[in-house]
Amino acid sequence: MSTIHDEPLAYLKGLQERIITTLGALDGKPFARDAWTRDGDASSHLTGAGLTTILEDGKVFERGGVAFSDVKGTKLPPAATQRNPHLAGRPYRAMGVSLVMHPRNPHAPTAHLNVRAFATDDGEAWWFGGGYDLTPSYLYDDDSAHWHGAAKAALSMLPAGGYDKLKADCDTYFTNGHRNERRGIGGVFFDDLNEHHQVGGTYAHCFSVMRAVGDSFLEAYAPIVTRRKDTPFTEQQKRWQEWRRSRYVEFNLVWDRGTLFGLQSKGRAESILLSMPPVARWTYGEPDGVGPEERRLLDALKA
Repeated sequence: MSTIHDEPLAYLKGLQERIITTLGALDGKPFARDAWTRDGDASSHLTGAGLTTILEDGKVFERGGVAFSDVKGTKLPPAATQRNPHLAGRPYRAMGVSLVMHPRNPHAPTAHLNVRAFATDDGEAWWFGGGYDLTPSYLYDDDSAHWHGAAKAALSMLPAGGYDKLKADCDTYFTNGHRNERRGIGGVFFDDLNEHHQVGGTYAHCFSVMRAVGDSFLEAYAPIVTRRKDTPFTEQQKRWQEWRRSRYVEFNLVWDRGTLFGLQSKGRAESILLSMPPVARWTYGEPDGVGPEERRLLDALKA
């Protein structure tokens, strides 16, 4: 089992360092580092280690986190076995990098990235997962074109129709079903990518797809934040951003399989929940002050 993870392990650690170096420089404030280990306990038998990095109250980012983890468990949690019932009760190893960045300026979008590798203890079953998606509070066509263009270019190795499938899967997955509303404007998403997946193939091919997503994230996101971080905004626009963040929280706590996997496997809650924004706002119905630009976003997000 260890052999199948040697290359992904080195890649994921390096990816985390590249991202926090670049985004820390963009903000002007370095990410704080919190290294941790897990020795297992009677309730989870989960072992492993990781590095959670966090940037709070920065000039550009109100809150952001980039987390690396490498854990082993004796029994897969329900979030995994629901789609793979034949693996119920199997020991496993899972590693990945997960990121969420919440900019201070409401004109700069929130972004999410996750890339991960999984294998059972004997290496018989393995897969890669990942993707990234963009969650703006205000819709800018040039930002959207840049974001999706970067993803499409990065995944040029996929067979015909492969990128379109992962783009459509992203829209489907990142949806608040209880509100019939997508979380954001999408990106790409894949799960359980292996030799049996529609756009999968060999281990080397699937690993290359994961790398392509991870390597293209900064190119896709950093120019957008740079373009929007100094845009003037009003207090009402800030309140609108906080209201939109509440939808982000709802998705992560109700629908996100990664969050459920981490909590069900009794992982490190502080790291699992680093995706939460520092301030979110709920109102009964729509908030006051919804104008044409806010309505344009809401119309675009209808599922």
